[in-house]
Amino acid sequence: MFPVVPAWVPRPGWCRRGGGGDRQLNGALHTIVMIRERYHEPTRRYVTRRTAEGKSDREIRHCLKRTVARQLFRLLERSCAEAR
Repeated sequence: MFPVVPAWVPRPGWCRRGGGGDRQLNGALHTIVMIRERYHEPTRRYVTRRTAEGKSDREIRHCLKRTVARQLFRLLERSCAEAR
């Protein structure tokens, strides 16, 4: 999907998505996260909880995009396995 590059941020161990990769996929992940933030109740609760923990909107979206990417990957793996 996209490479993970060590981030040059003050938090040790934090990584960010690389600048390369599939722009359409990254755009789709962004759209999914924005829609979920607005209409998906479990995601709204997650955002509220993480905001209360002091996370920024950018950090929260980063976590959500990673979660959505994992969910989509599992879904694609499952559908490919069923097709075989």
